[in-house]
Amino acid sequence: MELRHLQHFVAVAEDRHFTRAAERLMVSQSGLSASIRALERDLRAPLFVRSTRRVTLTEAGRALLVEAERILAQVRAAHEAVAAVQGVVRGTLSLGTEQCVAGVHVAGLLAAFRQRHPEVEIRLRQEGGLALAEDVAAGRLDLAFAYRTRADSDQLRTVPLATEPMTLLCHAGHPLAAAGPDLTLRDLAEEVFVDFHPGWGPRRATDQAFASACVPRTVSLEVNDVHSLLDLVEEGLGVAAVPRHFRHKRDSLHAAALAGTGEAVYETVALLPTPHATSPAARALMKLLERGRR
Repeated sequence: MELRHLQHFVAVAEDRHFTRAAERLMVSQSGLSASIRALERDLRAPLFVRSTRRVTLTEAGRALLVEAERILAQVRAAHEAVAAVQGVVRGTLSLGTEQCVAGVHVAGLLAAFRQRHPEVEIRLRQEGGLALAEDVAAGRLDLAFAYRTRADSDQLRTVPLATEPMTLLCHAGHPLAAAGPDLTLRDLAEEVFVDFHPGWGPRRATDQAFASACVPRTVSLEVNDVHSLLDLVEEGLGVAAVPRHFRHKRDSLHAAALAGTGEAVYETVALLPTPHATSPAARALMKLLERGRR
């Protein structure tokens, strides 16, 4: 098995198409097909089901993809570690982030990082915390900024960034806006909620808080971005339970603290792999972040 065979296999698995993968890798399609056949012979198993329009992974292919991505990430880390010993941080920094995480200004941090390490290619992806945790654990991302919940993988290291209490957002004319400062989760049992999809950290943390309080909750409107959530609440289509700093994004909404939920309902963290698997670029970014937080 050669490293290039794994690189070719991962490219086809990502694109689900031999022609597109060959174009991206800048190799001939016949050469790419020969590489995949050689890998299948070596493993004695078919890796793809081929059709006229697309290819899909077999069960063996799905199993190999997890390990191939991890191996390629380790190879990249090895090259970058040697460069770091020589005093140069280079290679690729693959970063994931949820929206509006407290405790880190992602754009400013990356701008400062690029200024100090211009030879590093920065790749950024915004996604829900569940997918980000899986990608860091699998080596597809170097690190991620996300909301922490009990569902996070125990294979990851977490560096705390910030904690926030739960805040209710509702339309200024909503009856809850006149209910006073002592709202509890039980007061919200009959409300219609706007919230993120279940893969996003704030949604999972809110679900856990309501479940722990044995309070039922109806989420009728699910979104993938903060501004859509705020728009729906502003139109009076539902209420939202969110991290406290969200209230500063829309002054027209009524914000109220929720009693009995604790002071750390939402915790944002940096998700990293184990120390030996952390890339030099990720270590450099974390040092920069820690320096800025002092």
